[in-house]
Amino acid sequence: VIKQIEKGECNCDISRALNMHESSVRTIHAQAEKIKESCKNATPVSVKKVVHTRSNLMENMERRLSMWIEDQTQRKMPVNLAVIQEKAKALYDAVKLELNEIDAKPFNASHGWLKHFKKRSNLHNIKITGEAAAAADTEAAESFPAIFETIIKEDGYLSKQVFNLDETGLYWKRTPARTYISCEEAYAPGFKAAKDHMTVMLCTNVNKDCKLKLAVYCSANPRALARYSNNRKMILWRSNAKAWVTASIFTDYFCNCLTAELKDYCLQENLAFKILLVMNQGILLFALFICQKTFVLFLPPNTTSLIQPLDQGAIAAFKVYYFRRTFARLIRETDGENSLIKEFWRKFNIKDAIIAEAWAEVSSSCLNAVWCHEFREFDTEIAEAKKQIVALAHGTGLEEVNATDVQELLNSHGEE
Repeated sequence: VIKQIEKGECNCDISRALNMHESSVRTIHAQAEKIKESCKNATPVSVKKVVHTRSNLMENMERRLSMWIEDQTQRKMPVNLAVIQEKAKALYDAVKLELNEIDAKPFNASHGWLKHFKKRSNLHNIKITGEAAAAADTEAAESFPAIFETIIKEDGYLSKQVFNLDETGLYWKRTPARTYISCEEAYAPGFKAAKDHMTVMLCTNVNKDCKLKLAVYCSANPRALARYSNNRKMILWRSNAKAWVTASIFTDYFCNCLTAELKDYCLQENLAFKILLVMNQGILLFALFICQKTFVLFLPPNTTSLIQPLDQGAIAAFKVYYFRRTFARLIRETDGENSLIKEFWRKFNIKDAIIAEAWAEVSSSCLNAVWCHEFREFDTEIAEAKKQIVALAHGTGLEEVNATDVQELLNSHGEE
C-alpha cells in the first residue's frame, strides 16, 4: 500500500485494486512513516547486513529454466535432478553467449543451487525421481567388477549360470505428447489410459539364451484377458493395486516361478543347478536365504546407473521395440486414416500390449554389449529403431512426431 501511495496513486484507486476499505488506506497513508520505521527496527541485524546480488545471467537462465520445467510438467514429462541440472547448464551457456558474458564464472548446477532454485521459483511440484537423483557412487562401481569376477572364478559359475534381474515401469498406452491422439485424450472426461502402467521385471543370463519376464499390473483379471488362462500367457502375470513389485510378489515369484524356471533351464542344458543372480538392493534383501542353489549378489547402493547390466541399454531397447511394434500394428490396421486411428487407440487394451515379443526382440549382441560395456553397436541399433518409430508414426498420418518426441516418450516412463 505504501509503495503505491509513494507512486502517487489516489486512495480510492488503491482500495479498489487491493480490495480494501478506503478508510484503511487513509490510515496507512497517515501512519506511513511510523510503519516504515517499525519495519526497519524489526528487521534482524543479520538480514540488514547480508546483501546478496544475483547476476543478470543467472536471473535470465533461471527464468527460462522455470518456464521449461512448467512446460514439461504440463506435458506430463518427468523432471529429475539429472535432467534439471543438464538443462540448467545448457541454458546458462546459451544465455552467456547471448549476453556476451564470456568471462562469467563456470556454473555446475549443484545440489545446493537446485534446492535454493526450487524455493525461489516456488516449484513445489518437482519430484526428484529415479536413482539419477542421488549421486552415483563411482568408487563402489569401480570396485564391484573385481568382486564379481572373483565370485565367478572361485565358485566356478558358467556364463549360462550367471543372471541379471531388473525391473522397469511401462506406460503401455502412452503416445508422443504432441500427437493429436495424446492431446484429445488429455481433455477426455475421466481419461486415464496414458497413466495406466505396469511394472515389468526382466531377467537374462550372460549367455543370452535364457530370457525370463514377469509383469505386475493393477488388476489380477483384466476384462481384456478374461479368455486367457494365466498359464498360457507368454509372460508371468501378478497384480498389485499400484502395479508395484512388492516383497510378497517377489517372494512368490522367486520361490514358485523363477527358481523352477532356472532349475528346468539347467536340467535342459545339462548343468548343475547353481545360479548367480545379480540385482539391485532394496526390499529384496531376504532373497539371499530363499534358495540355497541361487546366490544373490546385490549391486552396491547408488550404482545402478553405472553398472546394472540391464540398465545400460537393454531396458531402453525393450521399450523402443515395444513402441515400434505398437506403431507397426497401428499402421497395418488403419492405413493412416484419422477416424480409424482414433478407433484403434480407443480399443487398444492390455491384451494388445505384447511385451514378451519386444523382450524377445532384444538381440544377443545387444545383451552381450551390456555385460561387456561396449555400447556402440547397441546405440546404433536403438537409434535405428527410434527412426523407424518416427517413420511409422508419419505413415499413420502423425506427421508432427519427430525423434525428440520419441525420446521424450521413452523418458516419460520414469514418471510416477
